[in-house]
Amino acid sequence: MCTEIGVGAKQIAAVEKLLADGCTVPFIARYRKEAHGNLDEVQIGKVKERLEYYNELEDRKKTILKSIAEQDKLTPELEKAIAGCFQKTALEDLYQPYKPKRRTRAQIAKEKGFEPLADDIWEGREVDAPEEDLQYARDIIAERIADDATVRGLVRREFATKGVVKSEAASTSSQEPTKFEQYYDFSEPIATIPSHRYLAIRRGQKEGVLWVKLEIDKAAVVDKILDAIDRDGEQIRLAAEDAYKRLLAPSCEIDVTVDKKMEADRAAVEVFADNLRNLLLASPLGEKSVLAIDPGIRTGCKVAMMDATGKYLGKTVLYPQQNPAETEKALAMIVNKFRPDAIAVGNGTAGRETEAFVRATLKKLRAQHPEIPTPIVVSVSEAGASVYSASEIARKEFPDLDLTVRGAISIGRRLQDPLAELVKIDPKAIGVGQYQHDVHQPLLGAKLDEVVVSCVNGVGVELNTASAPLLERVSGVGPSLAKSIVEWRNEHGRFSSRSELLEVKGLGAKAFEQCAGFLRIRGAANPLDSSAVHPERYGLVEKMAGDLGMTLRELVGNQTAAKKIDVKKYITPEVGEPTLKDIIAELVKPGRDPRAVFEPPKFRDDVTKIEDVKEGQKLEGVVTNVTAFGAFVDIGVHQDGLVHVSELSDNFVSDPKSVVKAGDRITVTVLAVDRARGRISLSARSKPNFASSGQRGAAPRGAMRSGASSGFSCNPFANL
Repeated sequence: MCTEIGVGAKQIAAVEKLLADGCTVPFIARYRKEAHGNLDEVQIGKVKERLEYYNELEDRKKTILKSIAEQDKLTPELEKAIAGCFQKTALEDLYQPYKPKRRTRAQIAKEKGFEPLADDIWEGREVDAPEEDLQYARDIIAERIADDATVRGLVRREFATKGVVKSEAASTSSQEPTKFEQYYDFSEPIATIPSHRYLAIRRGQKEGVLWVKLEIDKAAVVDKILDAIDRDGEQIRLAAEDAYKRLLAPSCEIDVTVDKKMEADRAAVEVFADNLRNLLLASPLGEKSVLAIDPGIRTGCKVAMMDATGKYLGKTVLYPQQNPAETEKALAMIVNKFRPDAIAVGNGTAGRETEAFVRATLKKLRAQHPEIPTPIVVSVSEAGASVYSASEIARKEFPDLDLTVRGAISIGRRLQDPLAELVKIDPKAIGVGQYQHDVHQPLLGAKLDEVVVSCVNGVGVELNTASAPLLERVSGVGPSLAKSIVEWRNEHGRFSSRSELLEVKGLGAKAFEQCAGFLRIRGAANPLDSSAVHPERYGLVEKMAGDLGMTLRELVGNQTAAKKIDVKKYITPEVGEPTLKDIIAELVKPGRDPRAVFEPPKFRDDVTKIEDVKEGQKLEGVVTNVTAFGAFVDIGVHQDGLVHVSELSDNFVSDPKSVVKAGDRITVTVLAVDRARGRISLSARSKPNFASSGQRGAAPRGAMRSGASSGFSCNPFANL
């Protein structure tokens, strides 16, 4: 495990002990650095994953050993081989000869008394028997070959290293152009085929458009099987060919394709996780009042007002399309009454038109009443807003409000604090993934949950304002305790200190240990309660303050004083330099938000729909989704454009994630526009390659902007 993860044995043992003691990954990473040698969350997560794998492996070994022992076939050599096995596939290969099987051709042959004949052929002795008898003997030999762990491993490796993925149209009637047309006559080695391309082919197969097969040189594999068993002769070769065709190839092909699918799934899940992390950690507007508008044409624009804490204040409906004059007056009155710091406009249908209308109204209002503060206008992704609106969480928050008003509130709140609002939505509904509906759903769900938990604990949570969905993601809390915390808050009012958490029903010492450092109490009597310093270290910080001749309140936030602290003076067996440096950083900037400062996107006012987009235009855009083949960029026209990986930089790019991430603001040049199919091809190069635009760079057929509520629905089959 040390080699595959790249950490030491002592570090693994330390993490294993901490996990066994009920510690969470965020807590271990932040507050137990000395114990495990300063591993980060990613490394600790990998250790946890591998420990779970090996625990499952050990359990499987026990089951297999018991099964073989009950058959009275367990030898010391076999027991040693099983004990020394560290891969599930290799373990199953060892178990293969002893697995309970349905009545096989070999068993029938043995029952008919042909095992001695098979043994003679196996040992190379001369035999003289009719073809029917030889066939029975070959059935026995074929199963013997197929049950050999070495042979099975060999064939599996051949499929994995030499196999070629071949696809073609499932029928002649499906030869018409589709999103899978480039795979109608396609082949690529399975060892090197990119994960996203493999998933595309699998999707075509699932939809019945493609016929897919993993092909390999049968004769070459049979030769290697004969070398492995060190046998020859006509009957042995015939048995080996039968073993390969009937018993080995089908199962080994499935094993390899399943492994490749899981490898592709993991790659797609990592893409989704990276995009989700960047989206969750997007810059918050902060404690600013917001007027939120969910655009609509026929049914009007739903408007909701929130104060600086996100508290809902009121709603209305405006009709800028049907009655612009009256709407202009109404909007001006609302702005004058509530004086919002910002106006959040959803980026769905009619979003850019509504945004333009709001800007024009504010311009007139500013000219007529310069004393009224002018709010900034920000286009906000609607991704998942409709999912939230219909959720149980939304119904509990706003039982008396219409779905559409809840959606507007969500849009406004995600501008104030994207993380706090987006945790209420299933991550898969946010729409920043690649092939999210094709990958193994438990794998996807676990990874996305891991990302959400990491982001929530990395930023920290304000204990007195956090919603239950946000609190339940805090280390050591969970849904039940989150509900209890909110109930305590409703009954007793604000928490005045972290220690009051121990009064919450069901929240004991262990849960307090795990969660306290990630919860903030702004304005608490103890200034450390608003920082990431854990309560277990309060005494240490008080000693630091005393040594400086200061009170605790004088020290916290005092950059000059904090930097004078000699950390080496306070090193103990329990507290090392990594933890002390974290404490000093918190004393310099207590409770610092690690997210970047908010900066609204700057879309061109004259480019609001795809008809306004022209080849050669330079536009500023926001990266909404990074995939294996490029990045989707919102340029303010509802339809995201695609920057193909070859157009992301002046330098060669193998991995788009190394150049851009979701939320980045970049300048792009329009390479091509296909208005009929809603495709926009973009370039981020200083000298765009217009000759490369076409199919490869265009947004794929059926693509939706990544913010669509149904999730990421781009089909990148036309791109590579």
